[in-house]
Amino acid sequence: MDLDVVNMFIIAGGTLAIPILAFVASFLLWPAALIKVYHWYWRRRLGMRVDYSEYEGYRFCYSHRGTPGTRPSVLLLHGFSAHKDMWLGVVKFLPKNMHLVCVDMPGHEGTTRTSAVDYSIEGQVKRIHQFVKSIGLTRKPFHLIGTSMGGNVAGVYASRHPSDLCGVTLICPAGLQYPTESKFVQRLRELEQAQDSEGIPLIPSTPEEMEEMLKLCSYVRFKIPKQILQGLVDVRIPNNDFYRECFMELVGEKSRHSLHENMHLISTPLQVIWGKNDQVLDVSGASVLAKAIPGSQVHLLDNCGHSVVMERPRKSAQLIMDFIIAQQNAAINSNKKLS
Repeated sequence: MDLDVVNMFIIAGGTLAIPILAFVASFLLWPAALIKVYHWYWRRRLGMRVDYSEYEGYRFCYSHRGTPGTRPSVLLLHGFSAHKDMWLGVVKFLPKNMHLVCVDMPGHEGTTRTSAVDYSIEGQVKRIHQFVKSIGLTRKPFHLIGTSMGGNVAGVYASRHPSDLCGVTLICPAGLQYPTESKFVQRLRELEQAQDSEGIPLIPSTPEEMEEMLKLCSYVRFKIPKQILQGLVDVRIPNNDFYRECFMELVGEKSRHSLHENMHLISTPLQVIWGKNDQVLDVSGASVLAKAIPGSQVHLLDNCGHSVVMERPRKSAQLIMDFIIAQQNAAINSNKKLS
């Protein structure tokens, strides 16, 4: 074989080996960095841009895609200790021309971290309303979606600012009085009695605790390499003091049952989505909302836990779009009758 041809193959092989070796090195040595690159890659692929907005010196970080059009804009609120990128799986299955906004909740990721007053549900509702005004989302009614802690915030927001909204979707929301206690709530009672604030299952500090948290939150059992578990922990550890402060505020008297205390004030069309196998917040909460808010749509998903948007992203997107379209059609028909 000609020497030049041999050299070409060696160079080509080396060119291919470099990114492969870089990936392996990142996987083994810097898994936390690899996770951040992964989110960056999917944001770019899905056309989600990261931006910042300010309201009286308070900074919000958010990602967005599209511009307001015939469909309502959609604002998505993540759960405790998560961030805006948790919605990427759902975004993948939503129309590309739809205006989507995913915001980091108060104190989380790129949004300003202040004090406990902003981490209560009322505090978060106030901040999200400021965010909505800062990006001009209130020019016409938008659809609000929240999961877990974000579901609690979304429900209370709907009770406070009904004119802002054309619909609201609550995905396994916190803040209710659940007829059946979940495994997680039972564990919290044990910690409360022992006065132990270090063993909260949603604030892991080792790969083993991270694995247990993922088992608690998900019905689907993902086999995750230890390096990735370590990376997930490494990303979280610098924030664990904040997560602990935020969590204690959320389970305090002012916030623990915020949604339950305000759900009778929700007049916006409501959709509830819940995993039947939720071990964090029991699915019995869905019946509480259905009873309190006549006409609400309830969808209970088989073989699904608390992490609905990550376990069933396609189904979540489909249910959300069906609901938005149905509400839009109902509004059009109502206007026709009036005219």
